[in-house]
Amino acid sequence: MWPWGHLAVGYLVYTGLARRRTDRPPTGEAALAAVFGTQFPDLVDKPLAWSFGVLPSGRSLAHSLLTALVVCGLVWLVARRRDRTRLAVAFAVGYATHLATDAIAPLLAGDFRDLASLGWPLLPLPTPEPGIGFLERFATMELTPYAWFQFALVGLALAVWVRDGRPGIGTLRKWLGSWRRAVGS
Repeated sequence: MWPWGHLAVGYLVYTGLARRRTDRPPTGEAALAAVFGTQFPDLVDKPLAWSFGVLPSGRSLAHSLLTALVVCGLVWLVARRRDRTRLAVAFAVGYATHLATDAIAPLLAGDFRDLASLGWPLLPLPTPEPGIGFLERFATMELTPYAWFQFALVGLALAVWVRDGRPGIGTLRKWLGSWRRAVGS
């Protein structure tokens, strides 16, 4: 799944959970934590595999359920100490939806070897990926029904996000304002 597809699914799942639990849309910080969680596995694995050759695949270390449990556990511990467990939950939901949505295409195709990343390093990864980067992959993207489905999910997520009051925008503005004041001083 492409980054925008991960983001859309993660936001939709998290806002649904937030509304079910509190009957309100997510807060700005929680929405940003969920969005960051949706991108985290790729932010770790893709550069380390495609640009630096440190990992065997763009779906290895951070795409492993073992790593996800450790990372989410550490995030939970830090958040609990700061009384911010809601943010840890949001991050974990984003992370979990990333792993789940990466598993959809192989499951539908019956290609269970492509699910080995979920058990890496205990399970061997399938054959190595070609050594090309994100831009080349993007340039050769095919507009399959699955790609169109992801675009539709983005449209739905945008509509829900707007209905939710665009959580995260105000938080980002606040952070940028604080940063500008700190740098300008």
